[in-house]
Amino acid sequence: MAMTSRRAPPASLAAASSVSAPTPGDLQTSAAPGAAARPSVSYLIRDLPEHERPRERLARYGASNLATSELLAIIWRTGSSGKERESALSLAQRALRQFRSLAGLAQASLAELTALPGVGLVKAIELQAALELGKRLVAAEPEERPVIRSPREVVNLVQSEMALLEQEELWVLLLNTKNHVLAIKRLYRGTLSSSTVRVAELFRAAIRENGAAVIIVHNHPSGDPTPSPEDVRVTADAVRAGRLLDIEVLDHVIVGSAKDRYVSLKERGLGFSPESGRA
Repeated sequence: MAMTSRRAPPASLAAASSVSAPTPGDLQTSAAPGAAARPSVSYLIRDLPEHERPRERLARYGASNLATSELLAIIWRTGSSGKERESALSLAQRALRQFRSLAGLAQASLAELTALPGVGLVKAIELQAALELGKRLVAAEPEERPVIRSPREVVNLVQSEMALLEQEELWVLLLNTKNHVLAIKRLYRGTLSSSTVRVAELFRAAIRENGAAVIIVHNHPSGDPTPSPEDVRVTADAVRAGRLLDIEVLDHVIVGSAKDRYVSLKERGLGFSPESGRA
């Protein structure tokens, strides 16, 4: 889809917002989020076929196509030793389960990280250094921030964290006229409907920060991203309000549990009919 927005924000907008940009890739583990137990079987990375090893997969497919746990395993390089040997990949999966998401890991202190068996001071420092680089990137000038050109890029930005959520959450991406992501605002948690979602809240941050456009994104914890009638109604209400406010709703993307399971309501023409304010 071609995403465009219309009006330019002032120069001061560049410093007004920061983006919480989850690393692309889904957490490939069958354990329930939040579980802290060690896996009963842990294969060392060298025991995996070469084409399944994280480094080789990154070289072949690119970093954006790896799961968060694989990227973390590459940073850590080695797993844990001792009686219960564990690969770097298994250790990464366990750390993500323990802290519930990449965002949870990012908020953990050195003491909390090193309290996790297998994660010593060196691994904790390596992780915090890598996460700090990511924070500095998204806090950089707008020209250096993520650019959204398609629904796939929206999914890449939020999937690794949204796929782990146990409840529905609705987020709003704020964009400038060049579709640089200025901020991600988390607005609602729980079952979403046109009666619970206040349309004004969808645009409050965009108005305050003079954003030119927004993208609505929410998850379906069931894993099925098929839009409900309420999803379509919320979208239509938002499109109409955005037209009045001169803040374009570029899309409403619903994210499922798997990396390639998502729906763009804009692509399907749901809630973006001419009477809803589609240009």
